[in-house]
Amino acid sequence: MSRRQRVVMAVIILGSFVYIILTQAIHLLGGAPGEPVHPEVRKFCSALLNRKVNSEAENESSPIIYVVTPTYKRPEMVAELTRLGQTLAMVQRIHWIVAEDSATCSTPITSLLQRLGLPYTHLATPMPDVYRRERYVPRGVSNRRAALQWVRDNGENTGVLFFLDDDNAIDIRLFEEMRSTETVSMWPVGLIGEYTVSSPIVKFEKVVGFYDGWPAGRKFQVDMAGFAVGVGYLKKQKKVTMPYIAGHEEDGFLKSLNLSLNDIEVKANGCTNILVWHTRTAKNPLRTLNLDNHQSNNIQVLADNMRQMGMIK
Repeated sequence: MSRRQRVVMAVIILGSFVYIILTQAIHLLGGAPGEPVHPEVRKFCSALLNRKVNSEAENESSPIIYVVTPTYKRPEMVAELTRLGQTLAMVQRIHWIVAEDSATCSTPITSLLQRLGLPYTHLATPMPDVYRRERYVPRGVSNRRAALQWVRDNGENTGVLFFLDDDNAIDIRLFEEMRSTETVSMWPVGLIGEYTVSSPIVKFEKVVGFYDGWPAGRKFQVDMAGFAVGVGYLKKQKKVTMPYIAGHEEDGFLKSLNLSLNDIEVKANGCTNILVWHTRTAKNPLRTLNLDNHQSNNIQVLADNMRQMGMIK
């Protein structure tokens, strides 16, 4: 690495630390970092309350799991949601809340949700513009905040809240483990950070700390897919929030639950098994296709369908 590259890297690292220190300082001084000044836009798109497929096999007495997935328009969006949705279709007593970073409801998402036949709620919840100008954009926060409010207003008290991003991969056994959550349950998440894993540290069946490659002054050093919350416990808290502070969304949310380490329920065989991964699909550029020689064949129609899915311009 050249001297110039080392200087640039040092400036980037220093800037990151300054950002973290400033946001934490504002919090300690009694401000409300990450809380929006103006009302957030939240639009209801569509919903299905009862499963269309395999409904006869459902145990209605089993706690329902509210799976919250934020998403945003990009070439991979429909592919990610299709993969995740077909995984969720194998799980009983699921309600999928898909909240997109958009002021309008995307037709491809609505079509996918209706085709899967899962109980779902589709929301359009754009990020406030002020946060799009941040150096570190808190992506997905507006979507999760809207879903949180939906669960507090509509969720069954015996249910469980779980955040599952559209670039996660999950072993369906984890759903049955989390289904018994009363307060907050936790487990490891694979393929994340410098340690390739983020996990609670467990001694004598109790969480005593966290093993994570990016501590950054966080009390709860966990990934968004590394915990679930009992809806009854969630509703008992006076002010539940998730801050618009990149990298501190999970920590801010769990702190707002008045959670202590002793309250945490340990899952995944004492946090020794990995049942969910932060896989991160490769990014594809948004291209414009040359269709000059394809006006009278299937490629024109194929391109139209790809454009509707957000895969091309």
